[in-house]
Amino acid sequence: MNGILLQTIEVLAIAILLAIPHPNLAAQTKAASAVDNRPNIIFILADDQGWNGTSVQMHPDLPNSKSDFYRTPNIESLAKRGIVFSQAYSPGPMCSPTRASLQTGKSPAQLGMTNVGRSRPASPSQKLILPPHTSTLSTDEITIGETLRKSGYATAWFGKWHLGGDGPAAHGYDESDGPTGNADGNTSDPNNPKDIFGITKRGIEFIEKNVKSGTPFYLQLWHYAVHGPVQTRTETQQNTAARPPGKIHNSATFAGMTEDLDTGVGMILNKLEELSISDNTYVIYMSDHGSSRNLSSNAPLNRGKGTLWEGGMRVPLIIAGPGVQPGAYCNVPVVGWDLFPTFCELAGAAQPAPKADERGLEGVSLKPLFATGKAELNRPGDQIAFHFPHYGQAGPMSTITSGNFKLIKFYDTNEVNLFDIVNDPGETKNLANNNAAQTAKLNNQLIDYLASVNAGVPTANPGFDPTATESDTGRTGRRRSGGGRGGQRQAQIQVREKELSKLLDAVKNNDHDEIGHLIQVMKTTLANAPQRPRAARTNAGDGPTPRQQRERDLQQLEETHKAANMEKLVELIGEIKVRLDSGNGRQAGSENGRRRELPNVPSRTDRNDN
Repeated sequence: MNGILLQTIEVLAIAILLAIPHPNLAAQTKAASAVDNRPNIIFILADDQGWNGTSVQMHPDLPNSKSDFYRTPNIESLAKRGIVFSQAYSPGPMCSPTRASLQTGKSPAQLGMTNVGRSRPASPSQKLILPPHTSTLSTDEITIGETLRKSGYATAWFGKWHLGGDGPAAHGYDESDGPTGNADGNTSDPNNPKDIFGITKRGIEFIEKNVKSGTPFYLQLWHYAVHGPVQTRTETQQNTAARPPGKIHNSATFAGMTEDLDTGVGMILNKLEELSISDNTYVIYMSDHGSSRNLSSNAPLNRGKGTLWEGGMRVPLIIAGPGVQPGAYCNVPVVGWDLFPTFCELAGAAQPAPKADERGLEGVSLKPLFATGKAELNRPGDQIAFHFPHYGQAGPMSTITSGNFKLIKFYDTNEVNLFDIVNDPGETKNLANNNAAQTAKLNNQLIDYLASVNAGVPTANPGFDPTATESDTGRTGRRRSGGGRGGQRQAQIQVREKELSKLLDAVKNNDHDEIGHLIQVMKTTLANAPQRPRAARTNAGDGPTPRQQRERDLQQLEETHKAANMEKLVELIGEIKVRLDSGNGRQAGSENGRRRELPNVPSRTDRNDN
């Protein structure tokens, strides 16, 4: 009897012990439960897509803030589910600087990654000595991938890397396509243009795997589209070619590439619904900077890729997910390096602490804007500054925005412009002379900011020779640092654009005398300009030379001014600016430019050409 009682007691004791959770097991179960409830994050980045590059109206009061030809129903669906940021900026006007900034939460100026390719020494044809820059993301930098993986997230990066070094695997990503560049997006598969569907397929497989294991994930799908050369599926191009072209956008092949990219976005959204995780997944859609104007116009914004004008920097940004007000618009200025702290807050991850000798993260979390699109962000000084001290499509420049105002500083002339970009997003009216106090204030803030991040600024080139040409430098081939005939051409375009802007201001002010004076100044400038031999021109065909075309333009302007037809003057100035933009796009185009409109034709693409 005692033996049976003893056995009974032992069994009861074991049962009680089994019923009590082990302390470590309980902690692990609790931790797993907490991790399982955290949201997934999918960051889709388009390449070279302008603010108006989709069929989503990016500003509620500007109907022309969407394309008049491209159709992107899936991105529209995402916008209806989420919030559209009307004044969102890329960190830089070129690819690598933006990507480095998005990964680190630091500006390109702080990272010293302000341009693509390698730094080059100044040539005699270059007015300024440019600061050095790097195009490789250092492993000393802490990325969002490393931060979220440390916090328990599975991480993946599919698509374009273009940051040098050993690729995503060395920066916190469990899965990736490796250290890819532009050329890796040029596929020979007619059903997979720009690897849109390959990237999407790999992303879907990553999603499915982590949903099955119950692991929250951070997924980056950074596309090669819509960077040139243009590739699109034949069926998509046939559909776009059958539609009437728009006034702003009219390329059927570029529209096809845009719409193939939209299809890829739709595949991701459908998969989230299929797996019943849409309500617990944030989807972010953005572009790395504005469009190349020889591929797609950024109108109504000014200029494009390679500049700090609005057309180069203002980009589509849409965020959908838990707690985001569906269909909302946000007019608060935001910037790409805000996404790092935003993702940290969404994931409950600690932000990396800054090193002793650096500023650290520059962004602020955007989550306070999710509920209504309206909130005060804790941004120091309520200012955002951008730094591109290189010759590109406009020359070395820096900008700073605060409130309604944006100041642009041109290093080659030491001039500053001031614009009210809320009421004048096209940057048509320079307010610097009429608002000296605001101009001086923002200029000082810009100087202070650049000093705070140890940004390199251009300095005068003591060996500058204004008569020097490309052949004088002893270099051949493409120049990425400016100078030479290409640099001179860019400088000439800048001068002409400023002339046209002043003329347009005079027309809007109905200042008849000033209009006449400005036209005469332009005629005198042209008369004094040296003429190059016809054989040296690249467009020595049967049509008018650039000089002849300009003479015709000035004659029309003069005749229209004499007739006091202000509406016609505005129209003529617009036509001249469009022609000037087109010419500048051809000047900036790479050797692949002639092939960019050919669908599904792979082309040799320089990996450093963003």
